[in-house]
Amino acid sequence: MNAMQDERVRVEGLGKTFTLYNQGETPTEIPVFQDLALTVRAGQCVVLAGVSGVGKSTLIRTIYGNYTPSRGNVHVAHRGAMVNLLEVNPRTLLDIRRESLGYVSQFLRVIPRISTLKLVLTPLLELGVEEDEAEARAVRLLRQLRLPERLWSLPPATFSGGEQQRVNIARSFVSERPILLLDEPTASLDAANRETVVELIRESLAAGVAMLGIFHDLDVRDQVATELFEVEAFKAA
Repeated sequence: MNAMQDERVRVEGLGKTFTLYNQGETPTEIPVFQDLALTVRAGQCVVLAGVSGVGKSTLIRTIYGNYTPSRGNVHVAHRGAMVNLLEVNPRTLLDIRRESLGYVSQFLRVIPRISTLKLVLTPLLELGVEEDEAEARAVRLLRQLRLPERLWSLPPATFSGGEQQRVNIARSFVSERPILLLDEPTASLDAANRETVVELIRESLAAGVAMLGIFHDLDVRDQVATELFEVEAFKAA
């Protein structure tokens, strides 16, 4: 596989400035980063480094399409081509997220009254996987992440932070998308489950998944990172 075929994420000339509007006042502009360039390839886990507030989560959310950049381009691998997220329509962006681009955030956002098991297996059903197989894969992950079986039939809205994070991780890893964005995936986990997530990340990297992540736990970071990327080097003036 050559370098171009191996590319999963390519960011070029990326800049982001937030504009705050206060009634009766001149808008305030808060620059975050500028001229940022980044490439993530299959089997890499590029970890974003830098102090709090430097723009690591902003970069993750911009690559996922939650934020629109002020300038530059974000390309991701989708259906055999590099697609510019700034040029796709909302339906195509949803397809990209469903098939190619996963995101593990620090927070679980779910539809109320949907059971944990249903929540985890739904990404597979959306890809056309048979329900029995989807359920088996979801169950395997929930067991691996030590989520008690008594919780599987319950909606996760009232779970503890660590339990919700494990549901979030299971939902994101179950469909084996070729790109994963990780924003503090182990922040609320105990030592045993942090090690399980490290194992999941390593298995995914071995399978060729490309990952871009934020890890404030330096021990976890050092176990999974193939490269560190200093966001502060692109800090906007």
